[in-house]
This record gives sequence, C-alpha cells and structure tokens, in this order.
Amino acid sequence: MSEHTNVKPADDHVVLGKLTSPFGVKGWLKVYSYTSPMEGILDYPEWMLRFGESLERRRLLQGRRHGKGLVAQFEGCDTREDAEALAGADILLAKSELPELDAGELYWHQLEGLRVVTREGAVLGRIDHLFETGANDVMVVKGVLDAEAIDAAERLLPYLPEKVILDVDLEGGIMTVEWDPEF
Repeated sequence: MSEHTNVKPADDHVVLGKLTSPFGVKGWLKVYSYTSPMEGILDYPEWMLRFGESLERRRLLQGRRHGKGLVAQFEGCDTREDAEALAGADILLAKSELPELDAGELYWHQLEGLRVVTREGAVLGRIDHLFETGANDVMVVKGVLDAEAIDAAERLLPYLPEKVILDVDLEGGIMTVEWDPEF
C-alpha cells in the first residue's frame, strides 16, 4: 500500500537512509542505512520515501542483511521495474517516531545547526552535518553558516564528550567546545 503526497517534509522528519538500486528481479532494493546499527532501519514497518519534492508511504514487507549492506522489499513492489521506480528515494521517519534515548544521549539531527563556540567565546560556525569514522564521530562545522563566526572556514571536530564537547545547550542552540580556533 502506498500513499503519495506532494507535501515537502518539514523539519519534523529525519533521513534514515536511501534506496540505492534494484536487487534481483522480484522487487527488492538495496538499502543504504544511516542508522547505527545499520539493521535498525528495518525496525520501522512503514517508511516515508522522498522523491524530490514529493513523499510516498510504503509498508516494508521484509528486509535483511545482504553482504555488507541491506536489502528490502515493499508492499506493491513485485518486479525489477517497480524497484527501479523507487531507486534513489530518501528514507524518512517522523522525529516523533524515533525511540527515546537515555539521559545524556543525543541524535545527530539534534546537533545539526547548533552554533559552535569555544570556551573563550570564539564562534567557529554551525554544525552542518556529522559522519562516522573508525575511531569516533566527526562534526563538520562551517563558519560560512554563521555571520558571527571568526572566519568562513570548515572545521572537522571530533565528537568527544568531555574532551572536545564541553556543553550542549539544545534550547539555546549552542555547543561549547575545547578547540583552538587556529586549527
């Protein structure tokens, strides 16, 4: 069952992954998951797929790990041609449907857009996005996103609570860091 709408998703959705390409001839698709662990995306029985400006709800029939990635099949997607029509779609979830976190834990989307300020008060910019590395998560902080930033530089800061990250004030929209602005 799918429900198609032309409504653009607001800030109340988060991108969980992407449908990349058809897998086989029976309507399966390869899935690139942004969740950790990657199989976490399969816990949601209904996915919101974004195609440009439009959204479409799809019920997940089955999904599983395959090699280093995931594959999934949706209701009404029975052929390779059906799967080709869904390939490239972003997978969204309403933020209200995300599981509750333990105290002190945050989702990446909560950090994106925060103003990053050193302990001394220098504005480095705003968090554009985060990504995983083998050792730790990394925040991409862009000075160009904040008119009060000390410069327009892009900085990569490790997400290390209590070492680099001193305080996160979600209500105030500020993250305080221990970081040399020259670096």
